[in-house]
Amino acid sequence: MVHSGELAHRPHEPPVVPGTAVAPTEHNARLVKYLWIAGAVVLAAAAAFAVIRLKGRRNMLAPTIVGAVGAFLLVSGWLVVFDPNAAKNEAIKTGGLAGGTVIALYALWLNDRRRRTEEARQDLENQRAEHDRSRVADERFARAVELLGHDTDQVRVGALHALAGLARSRTEYTQTVLDIVCSYLRRPFELGDDQDEAELQVRRTAQRLIADLLPEVGEVDAPHYEVDLSKATLSFLELSHRRIGRLTLRDAVLRHSNSLHHSHVHGDAFLSGCQVEGRLHLHDAVFHGKVSFQEASADDWVDFRDTRFLGPVKFTRTEFSGPVSFERAVFDQPVELSGTKFTGGLDLRMAGGQVARTHSMFVSLNHENQLPDGWVVDQRPDGTGLVRS
Repeated sequence: MVHSGELAHRPHEPPVVPGTAVAPTEHNARLVKYLWIAGAVVLAAAAAFAVIRLKGRRNMLAPTIVGAVGAFLLVSGWLVVFDPNAAKNEAIKTGGLAGGTVIALYALWLNDRRRRTEEARQDLENQRAEHDRSRVADERFARAVELLGHDTDQVRVGALHALAGLARSRTEYTQTVLDIVCSYLRRPFELGDDQDEAELQVRRTAQRLIADLLPEVGEVDAPHYEVDLSKATLSFLELSHRRIGRLTLRDAVLRHSNSLHHSHVHGDAFLSGCQVEGRLHLHDAVFHGKVSFQEASADDWVDFRDTRFLGPVKFTRTEFSGPVSFERAVFDQPVELSGTKFTGGLDLRMAGGQVARTHSMFVSLNHENQLPDGWVVDQRPDGTGLVRS
């Protein structure tokens, strides 16, 4: 039984209805009010903790968990305080999503870090592999150069092919290999009845490999490699339809038949002192730089038909004892023919009205000569004619 005195102490206490939530006490209300502030403090502490961890390159899991707790408290407390009508369970869910977002961001960061670490490791492995390939290539190059001095011609041929293969697989070696092969061809060699047939085959292999390593004219953005065959003795050199940088044939000896027709020489071409003892095919070629054919000699057919000379050209004091043709050749600048002798016939019907310097230029009157309109030939007692343009 309930006494009346007990009821007197609780006159204003409302009855408790089963199934309803109990309103928070004043103390709990204050705690909820400052919950978001506590979350902000925890989140700031987590950020400072993360900075310290990053500087020390240490694990970031602990700062992430602290940050997730701070985000949960901050978002949940903020919603409870500033939106009293919001359901408390919804505030807790939103806070949980905020904390989960922090964890997800950490997972994304960790995955990106692992990806970058893997990429760095892969780059390092690629560098090591490239270093190993370069080392092997250097060893192959050194060994092949050494074998070029071997007494056996088969070994020398193999060395040449090894160098060419290296140049094809690693293009940075191409110019060096070309220099080595040209250097081999510049070694003294006599073509004649008592010539070394085995060495001749080695040299022709070297000539063929030079042509193989040079890019064709039609190749777009192909590099311009230099070819230096000064003082080389060459026979049946075939560099037609090739793209060449600078071409040097100073004091070279060209026997039998040699061809550079349809080639493009993008650098200067030096044939000074060259001895052409056979046919020389230069038709349809394009010379972008200067051409020097000074003090050279040729005893057979030399063909310059349809050739374009885009730079200065000098044939000073050159002797052509065989027929020479410049039919439809194009000279962008005045051609120097001073002191040049054409004693085997000359076709100088150049394209357009190019200017030539013909001081002391002679032609044979015993052969047919085709000269530009307006040019005069003064006959001399020795059967030659002095040409005046």
